[in-house]
Amino acid sequence: MKSYKIVVVLAISLLFIGMKTGKKSIYHKDWIDFNKNGVKDVYEDSKAHLDDRVSNLISLMNVNEKTCQMATLYGFSRVLEDEFPTPNWKNRVWKDGIANIDEHLNTIWNQEKTHTPYAYPYSIHAESINKVQKWFIEETRLGIPVDFTNEGVHGLCHEKATPLPAPIGIGSTWNKNLVRKAGEMVGREAKALGYTNVYAPILDVARDQRWGRVLECYGEEPFHIAEMGKQMTLGIQSQGVASTLKHFAVYSIPKGARDGDARTDPHVAPREMFQLHLYPFKRVLEEAKPMGVMSSYNDYDGVPVSASYYFLTELLREKYGFDGYVVSDSEAVEYVSDKHRVAKDYKEAVRQVVEAGLNVRTTFRTPESFIEPLRELIKEGKISMKTIDGLVSEVLKVKFRLGLFDKPYVENPKEADKLVHTVEDEELSKQINRESLVLLKNENNLLPLDVKKVKNILVTGPLADEVSFTYSRYGPAFNPSVSVYQGLKNYVGSKVNVSHVKGCDIVDENWPDSEIIPTPLSVKEKADIDAAVEKAKQSDIIIAVVGEDEKRVGETKSRTSLGLPGRQFQLVQALFATGKPVVLVLINGQPLTINWENKFLPAILEAWFPSTAAGDVIAETLFGDYNPGGKLSVTFPKTVGQIPLNFPFKPGSQAGQPGAGPNGYGNTRVLGPLYPFGYGLSYATFEYSDLVVTPAQLNAQADVEVSFKVKNTGDRAGDEIVQLYIKDKVSSVTTYDSQLRGFERVPLKPDETKTINFTIHPDDLAILDKDMNWTVEDGAFEVLIGSSSVDIKLRKQFEVIPVNK
Repeated sequence: MKSYKIVVVLAISLLFIGMKTGKKSIYHKDWIDFNKNGVKDVYEDSKAHLDDRVSNLISLMNVNEKTCQMATLYGFSRVLEDEFPTPNWKNRVWKDGIANIDEHLNTIWNQEKTHTPYAYPYSIHAESINKVQKWFIEETRLGIPVDFTNEGVHGLCHEKATPLPAPIGIGSTWNKNLVRKAGEMVGREAKALGYTNVYAPILDVARDQRWGRVLECYGEEPFHIAEMGKQMTLGIQSQGVASTLKHFAVYSIPKGARDGDARTDPHVAPREMFQLHLYPFKRVLEEAKPMGVMSSYNDYDGVPVSASYYFLTELLREKYGFDGYVVSDSEAVEYVSDKHRVAKDYKEAVRQVVEAGLNVRTTFRTPESFIEPLRELIKEGKISMKTIDGLVSEVLKVKFRLGLFDKPYVENPKEADKLVHTVEDEELSKQINRESLVLLKNENNLLPLDVKKVKNILVTGPLADEVSFTYSRYGPAFNPSVSVYQGLKNYVGSKVNVSHVKGCDIVDENWPDSEIIPTPLSVKEKADIDAAVEKAKQSDIIIAVVGEDEKRVGETKSRTSLGLPGRQFQLVQALFATGKPVVLVLINGQPLTINWENKFLPAILEAWFPSTAAGDVIAETLFGDYNPGGKLSVTFPKTVGQIPLNFPFKPGSQAGQPGAGPNGYGNTRVLGPLYPFGYGLSYATFEYSDLVVTPAQLNAQADVEVSFKVKNTGDRAGDEIVQLYIKDKVSSVTTYDSQLRGFERVPLKPDETKTINFTIHPDDLAILDKDMNWTVEDGAFEVLIGSSSVDIKLRKQFEVIPVNK
């Protein structure tokens, strides 16, 4: 292994030597002669105004160079065949530059073709990115640097970068400070490795629990998503790296949650679109100023978003003030003609997206496939140079803001080995994992377990000794991972006998058809369940680790049912029948309809898709070294027949059903959620008191101050996530029954009391009126303080009065 690394280092060194020959003259003390003319042009002058630098560079560029700044080159093994520049690069379109190179040398854990010796150690990767950047600076006419982009929603998508749990787990922490630190970590690691733009956070509002990408969202509630997304964006960009928001817009609610080949037909009314799906984008764009936005590949009301001037220009830039550049989601441009069929051919699709305001086409195809038809359209006079100049200027402006024209290289590549995945980063990752855990049930305080009172534990279920769910297509690869079974063994050591029997596979061979046409257990399936049952009879307690894996959840993987897949339900029922206590540990990417499990099993811990510390943090929690304090950021329905079932909701839209009376003819449906939005238990108990809301009357543009006390009345330290909701008592249009407008994760020692303060701003009270204008209307509002959206502890009213009253 050591000799292999020496060869890699030597190869990179030789490549650098080859690039430096005759090129030193372009590097000066305080500037780089990008266009090699011996003169410090305005765009090369770090002291010149940003707009002047952009204008100067645009004036020097020809059509070929401009169009190259409008396409992505996907990195090694996806589109780019080479890890480093080759002589053939002079024959490719990027000989005139490129907007960005995506995911170069990053390594994707389950895609072997992406694995490369130039990803790790980190310093090797930084040097490798420098090598590619050097080619573009030294071998293209104007030397325009590349923006190196990469995914980052589960932590940076790079070999051995610091892992994070799935965003749905991050959302369940409700911890804004922790998310800010996670963003800072992702940005720092990206910067150290040579990436200058991170595709994160995802601001989609997950309103259909069947949708496969629920696990990649923070949750279902727009205010919560905005607060978490804002902190992630601020954290990433604090490190001098761009944050690119995903996916703009109205992407997360395809018809029937079916996003496979459709990517289309979101059923969302205009007012709902603004209040729910655009709200997080508006907030984060205005308050965190991200430098990137990814346009989605769905349509809205018949118009593909990536070809919509309204979405990409009028809304995004003119109303929300976005001043970065827009990249397309993969295939979004192609879908304009291939799927949406609003363009007669791909060339017309290119014209439509450019006129709409798309800056950069990003997909797993060669950049020539976009740049060549784009050049034809310009030559034919179908796209004006004014349009092109405007779009290219926005790309260049981001590159200038990132400092790529002043310090285009990783300045000290060796420092990357000290800056990426540090001991502190690993602890942060574990803490996010801990805080993402949600205790759903704990009958008779079965948990935490007492290591002194348990002699034999059975850990069973298809995910008990599995770690694949700890990795992600959008996260780090190859970090050591601990299964739940191994984590429990490590925790108890020789004090407790911990055994493992798998019990069943994730799914049966007929799944998902077996969800609608039941089939009997095969001989092997029955034998596997029987083996688990026999071991359970010899155990004091059973830890059943069940749910979904990465093959059952994700993009295009929407589900028909939300029950435990395969034979897992039969396994759980058989374990329960032994009479031994069963603790259910859920590994899943979306809410599951675990009605029977909730009724009969004494304890349920929701772990979502944790990262590589999964086994350790779950063991700590089950035995009480950590007190779970996470809360649900999505509603758990009882059945898919209730969907849509979310918070917030309109008055009466989730109403009961009259079984008697003039309009009552019997009950025909199941009512209410299994677990509501904001729900989560703790090993501690909490008491709320002393709500003060001031002033009692105010004008529409005044703030409202809210304070109350929360006390830990339990016998152990714990976190309580306090939640503030606002109810508009009467409004000119039907609005939501109540809306989240504040939350805080509060650590409390036993018997400790803290005073919590919130400020309600005018925007928190605003609704879209009959004329679709945001306004704060006169009238009564109620402040609701609770432990969940339904568990309201305190309430008090205030009134907005007319200005002349």
